[in-house]
Amino acid sequence: MKIYLVRHGETTADVEDRYGGDYDDHLTEKGTKQAKDLAKVLSGKGIELIYHSPKIRAVETAQIVAAELKVPLFVMENFRERNNFGVLTGLTKAEGLEKFPSEVKKLEVDPKNHGVTASEGYNWFKQRVMRAFNAVINEEHKSVAIITHSGPIRVIMRELLKKEFATIGDCAVIELEETNGAIEIKSLDNAQLVN
Repeated sequence: MKIYLVRHGETTADVEDRYGGDYDDHLTEKGTKQAKDLAKVLSGKGIELIYHSPKIRAVETAQIVAAELKVPLFVMENFRERNNFGVLTGLTKAEGLEKFPSEVKKLEVDPKNHGVTASEGYNWFKQRVMRAFNAVINEEHKSVAIITHSGPIRVIMRELLKKEFATIGDCAVIELEETNGAIEIKSLDNAQLVN
């Protein structure tokens, strides 16, 4: 089975320098163009179905790609981004620092297991993402795409392949191949692993 892990396009939170995560924002004009370019990249890959996060930015990216590929969409709640920022969610970085300096400090001290007020714990996030991923690979498809966020992509790579990313760009594509339970990376586009 081929699995294309895909990050959504550029969002309004990206350009406004907001704490994203659970923040539900739209693609920018640039993000929409990136999604159209992504659709061209994924055409001819034999993708039969697109799974996606319920967050607007992932939905918009998935809809653009699905229209080009003429394949169905299937929303999976557990592919949503981590509520990583709790009380900081949706605030600009400057607003967060002004209103909640101690919460911002928690993120600086431990970006993964920080305990920011009202945020989702890393272990819970990891478990839900891996449940969703395992459900996908247990389906009878030859090739699928998962359009999600950098957080779930990082979890999948960390948990399955013990790999960490240095960067995951807008509309990055990580091509994986699953054979008899073994997963390997076939290619990376707009993403770079830590050496």
